[in-house]
Amino acid sequence: MTQYAMIIDLRKCVGCGACALACKTENNTALRSNGQTHNWADFIHETTGKFPKTGYKTTPVLCNHCSNAPCVDACPVEPKAMFKTKDGITMHNDERCIGCRACQEACPYSMDEVKRDGAYGEYSVISYNEEGEPYQALFSDSKELIPGCTTSGTHIARAAGATPPHLTRYGHPEYDDTRRSGIVEKCYFCDHRVKKGDQPYCVESCPAGARIFGNIRDSGSTVAKLLKKHKPSVLKPEAGTQPNVLYIGEYGT
Repeated sequence: MTQYAMIIDLRKCVGCGACALACKTENNTALRSNGQTHNWADFIHETTGKFPKTGYKTTPVLCNHCSNAPCVDACPVEPKAMFKTKDGITMHNDERCIGCRACQEACPYSMDEVKRDGAYGEYSVISYNEEGEPYQALFSDSKELIPGCTTSGTHIARAAGATPPHLTRYGHPEYDDTRRSGIVEKCYFCDHRVKKGDQPYCVESCPAGARIFGNIRDSGSTVAKLLKKHKPSVLKPEAGTQPNVLYIGEYGT
């Protein structure tokens, strides 16, 4: 059987953020009302030491598509809104989601505040779309920054014929190309692309080739060969979730 996985080679990653920008472009993820963003592809940034002897490390993070996924167990809906596919992807169905956020609470990686010395910020894994607010609030705002001079978000969306104006259109039986308020959302390994034989867009867009995606149960695949050659690491191994996002090598300082 297929088990899709992603390897992130930290020897090649330079923390440029191309993967995050590609993810936002492909999946039309929105700004939150507080100005933060839904980043399905996010980062942990860490600094060590004292100037001038300092070190810096960036670790890309995303949904780990765990084989033992607490988010799936926690979902109270039947049939489940958060579930595992036959090819190992942790999938989410928009229509069945009731916005209870039980999956988000159960996930040991979701919105996890990094507490290690030198690290900062929070990283997204499962995001919640605030209920009652437009999903693409920026492009639902008719106010002009300078009345009679600048345009508004609604005018841009109307002129482009899409919300957001840069909308990437795709069809998938479980999730929409733009979600709605009151539900959760997350990375799906770009299943709408994978089903057509394409790579997840973050993989395709990485200029250093630091992301490798494929079937780890296929001994001839690149991911399987890399796992055989290198000893991989995962985030929070103590959680026992068996992540299918794995890391090899060390990030250069």
